[in-house]
Amino acid sequence: MTVQKLITVGAITRPHGLKGEVKVFSRTDFPEVRFAKGSELLLQRPEGGPTIRVRVKSARPQQAMYIVQFEEYSTVEEAESLRGYELKVTETDLVPLPEGEFYIHQLVGCRMIADTGETLGELVDVLQPGANDVYVIRAVSGKELLLPAIPDCILHVDVEKREISVHILPGLLD
Repeated sequence: MTVQKLITVGAITRPHGLKGEVKVFSRTDFPEVRFAKGSELLLQRPEGGPTIRVRVKSARPQQAMYIVQFEEYSTVEEAESLRGYELKVTETDLVPLPEGEFYIHQLVGCRMIADTGETLGELVDVLQPGANDVYVIRAVSGKELLLPAIPDCILHVDVEKREISVHILPGLLD
């Protein structure tokens, strides 16, 4: 049996009100899909362990968070028990992305190969500071390299082979 990879789409911070609602920090680009009435999500502690399947009863944005109520929880005491849980979906439940776009979890772990044929290292993180993403590469030398995820640098992504071909602009490795 194949174990489905779980992807975090939100984190419960604390209860909200007295009717079992919780405040959720969204970690998805598609909150309108994830937190839509009737959506099914999995609750899991950050350290792992068993999951609890829940169904969204209602949700609404509030500042930088979402206020979410699940059908299975209706009191503040029940909501308090969810503090710290992460909201997850299986990889097969992800929203399809347009051609040439990838989820971060698909990129992390890919081997980074320069257009010269040299293996630079492994992609270990993707930073999202603003205008463009920045790939964090653990170089073969052990150093950390930062590479802007722009078309001039990222030549080809092959998530099946777990490889990303890149062009290193002058000065980036200095």
